[in-house]
Amino acid sequence: MLRCSLDQAVEQVLERIDGPLRLGLPLGLGKPNRFVNALYQRVKALPERQLTIYTALSLAKPQPGSELEQRFSGPFLRRVFADYLELDYLSDLRCGELPANVTVEEFYLNPGSQLDNPQAQQHYVSLNYSQVAADLQRKGINLIAQLVAARPQSPGRFSLSCNPDITLDLLPGLRQRRARGETILLVAQQHAELPYMPGPAELDADCFDLVLDRVERSRLFSTPNMPVSPQDHAIGLHASTLVRDGGTLQMGIGAMSDALTAALLVRQADSTGYRALLAAMDVPDRWGGLIAREGGLGPFHQGLYANSEMFLFGLLVLLEAGILRRPVYADIELQRLADAGILDGDGAVVDLDALAARLPGGLDAQGLAWLQRHGLLDADIRFEEGRLRLPDWRSSACDIHNPELQPYWGRARGAALVHSGFFLGPLSFYRRLGELSEERRERIVMSPISQVNRLLGDEPLKRLQRRDARFINSCFKVTLLGASAADQLEDGRVLSGVGGQFDFIAQAHELEGARAILMLRSWRESGGEVSSNIVWDYGHTTIPRHLRDLVVTEYGIADLRGKNDAEVITALLRIADSRFQDGLIAEAQLAGKLPEDFELEPAWRQNTPWRLEALRAEFPHLFPEYPLGCDFTPVEQELLRALRWLRSKLKLGEILDLGRAALFDLPEPALYAEHLERMGLLAPAGLREQLYQKLLLAGLKATAQGG
Repeated sequence: MLRCSLDQAVEQVLERIDGPLRLGLPLGLGKPNRFVNALYQRVKALPERQLTIYTALSLAKPQPGSELEQRFSGPFLRRVFADYLELDYLSDLRCGELPANVTVEEFYLNPGSQLDNPQAQQHYVSLNYSQVAADLQRKGINLIAQLVAARPQSPGRFSLSCNPDITLDLLPGLRQRRARGETILLVAQQHAELPYMPGPAELDADCFDLVLDRVERSRLFSTPNMPVSPQDHAIGLHASTLVRDGGTLQMGIGAMSDALTAALLVRQADSTGYRALLAAMDVPDRWGGLIAREGGLGPFHQGLYANSEMFLFGLLVLLEAGILRRPVYADIELQRLADAGILDGDGAVVDLDALAARLPGGLDAQGLAWLQRHGLLDADIRFEEGRLRLPDWRSSACDIHNPELQPYWGRARGAALVHSGFFLGPLSFYRRLGELSEERRERIVMSPISQVNRLLGDEPLKRLQRRDARFINSCFKVTLLGASAADQLEDGRVLSGVGGQFDFIAQAHELEGARAILMLRSWRESGGEVSSNIVWDYGHTTIPRHLRDLVVTEYGIADLRGKNDAEVITALLRIADSRFQDGLIAEAQLAGKLPEDFELEPAWRQNTPWRLEALRAEFPHLFPEYPLGCDFTPVEQELLRALRWLRSKLKLGEILDLGRAALFDLPEPALYAEHLERMGLLAPAGLREQLYQKLLLAGLKATAQGG
């Protein structure tokens, strides 16, 4: 390991790697932006050197589209992102100025950020997350650069912290290639604010060839919590009823997952309110049998275990609330003890008789060694001539029921409440994660993605750990035959990527008692046009219909597993928005998939947004706009509501064309003086700013009335 300056690190890379540079960067947060920028700028000036960057989720501050959005975003972005260091290659990529000797390949794009960027679209690589490490080895990756965390109590050790996901899967293959004589360099830079995650994420510092001597102190990238709509809350509430106590939880990212977190918190803390709201939504009447078989409505007495590729802020909140509290173990025998109830939730032995039955030789030398290795008995006890030598030097009987052993019983080591591959979230998430006690943080096991996303590799143990798994993700389109789209538009443009969704849904069909749940907003509005997200057909598929399982919209649950096509269509029609049901029925009948005399029962014809708004008015405390906290000021929250409303109703990119629209009955500007001041529109100069002021007032008025 060589500690060096930034410039020295770049020189070392250029000197020691002969030929093309094939740089692997972690997904999301773990990129050492300062080093990446320095290397990129050097290679830009050396057209004879080739650089390919392999990564995913290259993060950049949001780029507001309209002038109104820019006025809103400027102060907020400066406050939240502060001195966050942007990636130079990403800035050039967005401007179409990436040099000819540099290529950027990503397997997951920052959602929606590169839809209109031909370079990014052409170099996107479609992969399951679990396939990435093997793909990088085939491509001959020869340079890895990563942010790491360090702490005084672990000298000579680094933590991969937010991104052990692919790096840990790469290391064995990199060692083999090095043994064959290939030059491969690993570069690390410590970040002062990155939480130190123990366990598999820890590596000896000597694993890295180059360590930058400057500790990075610029702001970590954050993803501020965005508002959760009544539509999303209704989706989360329905999905929460399918989570079984004592089971396993995986969640995707986004507002619907925040809504699911909020619903699980209410289910745990306010059972009466939770059940009352579900009753008002007709959930028990319509899906009571399914919920009884697959989920539940009561609090979590056993608790959940999380196995989720992304450790979300919501998962940390669930852990802090005591909902994530079912431990799993890396040793299969310990796991069996836990499953049999011989170990309690803290890993302590609660049934000595049952434990004795699991030790074939009783408390002999081998049995004692096994118990000590796993922390169940004091390590200073010795087996001597058929008896036990206690730490106080007393000789004691070799009997598991021996009362003299009582002070020396301990707790099983290696208990995990969460297995995850990477994390990303708001600044408060990083802070709270860093403030957890050491013991608590050890229960969050940041792991290689092969551990989390796949069933292969230690499969018998994973099957025990992942009991009653609920793999809960989102999509933006579902066809009436049960296929879904989550990563790409039908014209071929990629929104984000497959990530781990396919792997998790495949697992749901392979694990006993597991279910895959896709959350879907049944309709969307853009530019004033409303359309259904449940469609007859769509030109792209992320999850094929033969893997269809459970689909949840704001209107209910469709259980599609094992159903014939007519049953699948009927189930999805029942949770579609009623404005589109007749058109969908007609398309299915035209294709011969529904009988000509098919009729949808009147009970399913009430699926309207107005019904949800009435429920929100009746149960306002169960529809919080920011269930996980908020980085926006109260005025900014109201402005954001107005801007989102305007975006749904109007094409803000063509805002000047809207000058023809008559805007009547607007509130007096003085009523919203603080809001207009925040947007620089309190005293509009010229027709353009006058129009912006009127549009903003219209949005504020509409959203203040719940419009």
